Parts: sequence; structure tokens; C-alpha cells
Amino acid sequence: MAVLEILKYPDPRLRQVAKPLEQVTDETRKIVESMAETMYAANGCGLAAPQVGIDSRIFVIDAAGEGEPSDLRVFINPEIVKTEGGLTWEEGCLSFPGATEEIRRAERVTVKALDQFGNPFELQADGLLAIAIQHENDHLNGVLMIDKLNALRRRLVSRKVSRALQEEASQS
Repeated sequence: MAVLEILKYPDPRLRQVAKPLEQVTDETRKIVESMAETMYAANGCGLAAPQVGIDSRIFVIDAAGEGEPSDLRVFINPEIVKTEGGLTWEEGCLSFPGATEEIRRAERVTVKALDQFGNPFELQADGLLAIAIQHENDHLNGVLMIDKLNALRRRLVSRKVSRALQEEASQS
């Protein structure tokens, strides 16, 4: 497939609420393949469709640890139906190059979604997978990592991202 361009903050398309898919088609599977290829090329562990300019409720995650085999998971029209506990996790985001921040999230989640073939499933997750599900699901709702920070941290992250994008542009 193709590596897609990842939108960077403050692109306004990152703030749009994504639309549910009416049905899962061959075109949907092509989008999923391109999203996975893009995520791997950027060394990410998750990517939501709005981050690549696609207005659909889709995200992909691979939370396999270093040295473990790939564990690509596809979530179409996901719905987090239960959360438990709480923890703080240092998160990064492909739309916020150069920035990582400690974000408070639920420790465990239960999510219902469709896979890339349109089959419904329910998954209980904890650890990195639970964090990634919450992070990517936020993207589908136009909510960004920066929204979980206080005003000072938001300004600092915005500056970090601006510097990273300037460096990236100067190297091109």
C-alpha cells in the first residue's frame, strides 16, 4: 500500500469528530493497510484515521514489546464501554513530533469494535494497549493529547512541536 502523510498539530483536521463507517469494504481494508504501513514507518504504536486526513472511525495499534512479534490490531467504529482504575503514562503522538507528556488515563478498558473484515469483537485491555486504545479513540473524537494538559504544559508542548517541525522543514 502507501505511506500516508501524518497531519501535525495544530492542523485543524485533527479536531474534527470522525464519522462511523456504514460498512467494512475492500476500500476500508486498503485504508487499514496504508495506516499500518504509515504507523510502522513512523515508529509509532498507534495511528487513527483522522491523523492521516481520513474522516472515518478507524484506528490501528501494535503494542508488541521490543523483540516480540508484531501484534497489529484494527478497530473500526470502536466504543469504549468500560474503564477501570487510573494511572499516569508517558505518551507521545505522531501528530506531536518531539513531544512526550505524562497523561492520566484509565488503567483498564473494555472496547467493542469491528475488525478489518467487519466482524464485531470485544476486548479487555490493560497496560500499553489500554493506553493506546484511549489515545487513538480520543483522536476519533477530535481530542488531542495536549487537551489533557494544563495551560503551561500546553504552551511548552506547542513550542516543542513548532521547533521539531521547523527542524524537519530545514532538513527537507
